Amino acid sequence: MNASPAPDTRLLIFGGSGFVGRALCRQLVAAGHDRITVPTRRRAHARALSVLPGVTVVERSIHDEGALKALVEQADVVVNLIAILQGSEEAFEAAHVRWPQRLVQACQAAGVRRLVHVSALGVAQDAPSRYLRSKARGEALIRASGLDWRILRPSVIFGAEDRFLNLFAGLQRAFPVLPLAGSSAQFQPVWVEDVAGALRQLIEQAGAAAQVYEAAGPQVLSLRELVQLAGQFLSRPRPILNLPEALAWLQALFMECLPGEPLMSRDNLASMRIPNIASGHLPGLTALGLRPHSLAAVLGEQPRAEQLNRWRRNARI
Repeated sequence: MNASPAPDTRLLIFGGSGFVGRALCRQLVAAGHDRITVPTRRRAHARALSVLPGVTVVERSIHDEGALKALVEQADVVVNLIAILQGSEEAFEAAHVRWPQRLVQACQAAGVRRLVHVSALGVAQDAPSRYLRSKARGEALIRASGLDWRILRPSVIFGAEDRFLNLFAGLQRAFPVLPLAGSSAQFQPVWVEDVAGALRQLIEQAGAAAQVYEAAGPQVLSLRELVQLAGQFLSRPRPILNLPEALAWLQALFMECLPGEPLMSRDNLASMRIPNIASGHLPGLTALGLRPHSLAAVLGEQPRAEQLNRWRRNARI
């Protein structure tokens, strides 16, 4: 693959203030990119990016058609990291279908060719969850766009600031026993830095056009094993009580009724019916020149003591 001229490329990253976006921006800046624009609804959400040289944070709403048009017109490459994990049918449709459709239309109108999009493993039109079905419909729109599109499908993403392992580490810190729904669900956890590295390659490489890549780590682990690792490295390990399907469904329903975003929804449980692992039929991280890191290797790496301390602080709830 031949790389595009990296430093001169004008990059527009939607969702750049999030967990993956922050890692991506750090890697891009380290690689010499100095024309990166990150729109956000509230500038305070992107405070960590404001100190990065070459990153411009602008306060814009993606629902403002005029603002969207103006942003895309000033870009050479557009990256879409916007997604939600929980919500109503309408919320999933808005975030995963109508938003990519509007973004495609804006790119076509502005003459922007390269669009990099983050999807998810397991997407399918007939998937058991609204999340996966809506993601599949958004993908289909992008793949039919005629643009120089590139799609990355990651498994569950872990890192010092993730909401997944930190959640389970925090719960083990707070409770003597952890009732766990979907304990046998399979994942192939991928490090956020590996995901960011893959996205950087998709941004820069000319030969990655019109291709779906899978981003997965080297190990397949059950949810139970992931929770045990979170307790072992980040908190204090607790006994895990596997919930049968009926009780898991009732627990998720109860959580949905509580104020705020639920820890686990019924749609999340439905997503976990499909193994969140690489298919083996599509190129993965190695095709992009990356060697994926295992969860145990990242958590157990002694030189990362400072990162692990930050991870442990994040796990305190």
